[in-house]
Amino acid sequence: MSQCVSLLTILLFIFCLSYSDAQMVPAVFVFGDSLVDVGNNNHLELSLAKADFPHNGLDFPRKKATGRFSNGKNAADFIAEKLGLPTSPPYLSLRSLSNNSNNAFTMGVSFASGGAGILNETNKLFRLYDLGARKFFVVGTGAIGCCPTQRNQNKTGECNHETNYWSSKYNEAVISLLKEIKAEIKEINYSFFDTYSVFLNFIEKPSLYGFTEVKAACCGLGNLNAQVPCLPISTYCTNRTDHVFWDLYHPTEATSRIIVDTIFSGSQQYAYPISVKQLISM
Repeated sequence: MSQCVSLLTILLFIFCLSYSDAQMVPAVFVFGDSLVDVGNNNHLELSLAKADFPHNGLDFPRKKATGRFSNGKNAADFIAEKLGLPTSPPYLSLRSLSNNSNNAFTMGVSFASGGAGILNETNKLFRLYDLGARKFFVVGTGAIGCCPTQRNQNKTGECNHETNYWSSKYNEAVISLLKEIKAEIKEINYSFFDTYSVFLNFIEKPSLYGFTEVKAACCGLGNLNAQVPCLPISTYCTNRTDHVFWDLYHPTEATSRIIVDTIFSGSQQYAYPISVKQLISM
């Protein structure tokens, strides 16, 4: 694990060792919450943050709910595809394996868990540096105030501007912190992805991305489908590709696909100070 790339609130590690010509990196290690959970919470008996039931997975292969908070694939799936790799399996699905499970780890593992948060004692950069992390891909928070549950709190159905303000301030602080870390540790390199601006583009110019519904969730009940979560009793839209949001908080498969496409191939106006492709090739 001599070098790695990590991805945000989604923390996602890409370890750069030897690999085949079809792969950009040999393995992907994912750390994050429900945005990139691919089934870890299915194995947590006491967790209420689960998506292992319909209508989740409606557009996933075999139309199966896998624990992804999405109608289909999420960002972790698409990132793995871009790198020429299978999606990293949930760590908790490997716990029952024998000591040979260490071999499975070399192919990538997902530690992402729906409802996960960040604590100072579990998020020490140098907990990561000492393990060999050198390249960090950090994805900023999106325009959280525009998700259906936030809009539902406004009589007008507009974005919650205060929430968006604090989301943008958080991103500013992250960029400042990354600059400080780079100044202190010269051998670290990073790329910061401006998810906030990309999401605002979806909201303000939806037709450019094939969207027609930016306010309401596809799956749920009540105003904007945001008063009841996506449950088996909920209704869901017939065309998921024209919705930005799948449920109260999470993007549709179509949204996740565009975000990852932008991460890898989009304009550098969304990446600072270098793109993820440049970061991986360093």
